[in-house]
Amino acid sequence: MQGGSSGIGYGLKYQARCISDVKADTDHTSFITGTLSLKEENEVHLIRLSSDGTELVCEGLFSHPNEIWDLASCPFDQRIFSTVYSTGESYGAAIWQIPELYGELNSPQLERITSLDSQVAKIKCILWWPSGRHDKLISIDEENLSLWSLDLSKRAAQVQSQESAGVMHYLSGGAWDPHDMNAVAATCESSIQFWDLRTMKKTNSVEHAHVRNVDYNPKKKHVLMTAEDESGIRIWDLRKPKFPIQELPGHTHWTWAVRYNPEYDGLILSSGTDSTVNLWLASPSSKDGSISESLVDSPTRRIDPLLNSYSDYEDSIYGLAWSSREPWIFASLSYDGRVVVESVKPFLSRK
Repeated sequence: MQGGSSGIGYGLKYQARCISDVKADTDHTSFITGTLSLKEENEVHLIRLSSDGTELVCEGLFSHPNEIWDLASCPFDQRIFSTVYSTGESYGAAIWQIPELYGELNSPQLERITSLDSQVAKIKCILWWPSGRHDKLISIDEENLSLWSLDLSKRAAQVQSQESAGVMHYLSGGAWDPHDMNAVAATCESSIQFWDLRTMKKTNSVEHAHVRNVDYNPKKKHVLMTAEDESGIRIWDLRKPKFPIQELPGHTHWTWAVRYNPEYDGLILSSGTDSTVNLWLASPSSKDGSISESLVDSPTRRIDPLLNSYSDYEDSIYGLAWSSREPWIFASLSYDGRVVVESVKPFLSRK
């Protein structure tokens, strides 16, 4: 099904790549996003959906010293977030805090809690464990996976352990298993590597090229989804990693981002450089993670996995986030700085 956009828009001043759900804000449907301008002073926008759901309101606008390549909201404190940034010559990362009275200040400044500056290679992303309060962070740079111990009260972070990805491996991103705080998936140019944080050793891998993005299924253990240049979207059971358990066609150009819905099992978002967001319904998996035979084997009962395409964009869509508070709502961010919030409620009846 093809569709334009009936969503609610919000414009940033500059180009942008990343947006995050503010999971810890249980009173509002909120997102945080940051810009990517090499020449101008960059901005972080805290935006909220109005109580009647008709407009996006800027709740906070803050300057950020460098262009933002990755941004993630702390899952247990709504005023804290991380950024990976570039000065044009080098990359760095930091943990920030929004000032407490930001709504009453004329020009509120972000408070830098600490820098994550042990990277010798180009840092790609910061991961927070998604399932609750945890005093650890993960940073992934091109060459290393690092586990940090974070002490917010002392405004300090220290590397607890670090391990190289190996010769000829260049890491590009990853995801932290919401079911196991000791398990993380890291993407590189030719595989997905799975790590045990207790030993900092690789435990497994999926050998497959050009994975752009990866996301764990929050409702099912051992299930993971990848966005791939040539193969679209693939869903994997990590206990049987040689072959995917399901494939979705993805996008007409690169499939850039994939996100599992936090509440509705099998509901998936993907976005790409074809200026489109797709809403998918993956085949329901059984308790052991395998795909239900009735949907696979019976052509008369098979349903089209593509529920809707949102195509009213003019640029590549790199940012994608479900709302944790209202899981039928998502935000997308195109490279031209346009945020669009949509509701998928009309399609939930098909689940």
